[in-house]
Amino acid sequence: MARPTLAVVGATGSVGTVMLDLLSSRRDVWGEIRLIASARSAGKSLTCRGESLPVRPLTAEAFDGVDVAMFDVPDDVAAHWAPIAVSRGAVVVDNSTVFRMEPDVPLVVPEVNREAIAYRPRGIVSSANCTVAAMIMAVAPLHFEYGLRELVLASYQAASGVGQIGVDTLHDQLTKVAGDRLLGSRPGNVRQAVGDDLGPFPAPLALNVVPWAGQLAPLGWSSEELKLRDESRKILGLAVLKVSSTCVRVPVVTGHSVAVHAVFASEVTADGAREALRNAPGVILVDDPEAGEFPMPVDAVGTDPSWVGRIRRAMDDPRALDFFVTGDNMRKGAALNTVQCAELLAAELGR
Repeated sequence: MARPTLAVVGATGSVGTVMLDLLSSRRDVWGEIRLIASARSAGKSLTCRGESLPVRPLTAEAFDGVDVAMFDVPDDVAAHWAPIAVSRGAVVVDNSTVFRMEPDVPLVVPEVNREAIAYRPRGIVSSANCTVAAMIMAVAPLHFEYGLRELVLASYQAASGVGQIGVDTLHDQLTKVAGDRLLGSRPGNVRQAVGDDLGPFPAPLALNVVPWAGQLAPLGWSSEELKLRDESRKILGLAVLKVSSTCVRVPVVTGHSVAVHAVFASEVTADGAREALRNAPGVILVDDPEAGEFPMPVDAVGTDPSWVGRIRRAMDDPRALDFFVTGDNMRKGAALNTVQCAELLAAELGR
């Protein structure tokens, strides 16, 4: 049987580039791979699986003969083009926010709820938010063991979460503040050094943390905070899970982190949690404070697993755990999860 044809839509973007790296390094399940991007990127060539492949413009005809299409494009582009790809015969795996909370679109993290991918009446599968994906990898095995009841979350989100402009802005600001050791010790001097070059952030990110990520949502919440609640509920199948979150942007290039306080239905122990996480797929346990070994984005960047550590039973509640999770938001948080979902579809098509 011929292997399925894959389209990568948004192939020239920062996540699309990681997708091509993953397609080149993982087990090869694909026949033809087509690269698709906006008209201004069409005509370029990119390397995938050792081949130089042309980038096609985004048109309806580009999806003819495509079995699976991975989308990493802005929300408005996904909303318009994903249904068109489906109408031409493709199953779409979409990394935007557009379809995630639609009841007839599965929201899939393969290590957690791979069975959900079978129900896709619209021909679309959604890939989880980058912060949720890293965090849920650690939360899910503990939920399966102890029965999750509540999450209190604080995220530490990298500049790359808003794309290359976030990374460029952070590096530009770091250049401006480098060498002046008085910066950060007097009111206003960091803002003065950085100037008006805030990029996509509401305040300087260099020498600072910004307690905001996303767009303004009702009652003072941000869109990123709502995603942590809504997507966690959907992925875990817990419609009324209590979730409270504060999303913070930090001066890290790549790697989102989350401090998790999780309350369960039954009593938990730190050792029991470590055992559950040690055996969980896609998780690496890094938990030796005496040796200074913690899960940190500088170590997790460029790797596939969620790194988990600082595991403690809550001081005042034997049913609660506190721990820290970090993961590469460009890989498991975006490209890898999308590729994994596409591979599930390839296996299904091959049966």
